[in-house]
Amino acid sequence: MLAYRLDELLERQALLGQRWAEFLRVESLSAGIYTLPAEGEDLQRPHGEDELYLVLRGRATVQVEDAERPISAGDLIYVPARAAHRFFKIEEELALLVFFAPAEGSGE
Repeated sequence: MLAYRLDELLERQALLGQRWAEFLRVESLSAGIYTLPAEGEDLQRPHGEDELYLVLRGRATVQVEDAERPISAGDLIYVPARAAHRFFKIEEELALLVFFAPAEGSGE
């Protein structure tokens, strides 16, 4: 068993000073913390894996293909493999818990 505390994951990610910090990787799943600063730009490209985002904090708008919606803490967003998506209109720093299935990079 592996167990994690969100506060510790967020602290670790902040100390790394990176937007993306993976903390779990097994063949069928990977997970990490992704943050974007207020008014920042999300430069990610479609992935070959399904994704599930949990908004931990912040406010923004998410676009998946042609659909858009505002998001804030507590929202869950599913993005199918290879779907174009991005976060924009980032009003407050956005912190996201991200799950990839299968593990990121294995579906491309």
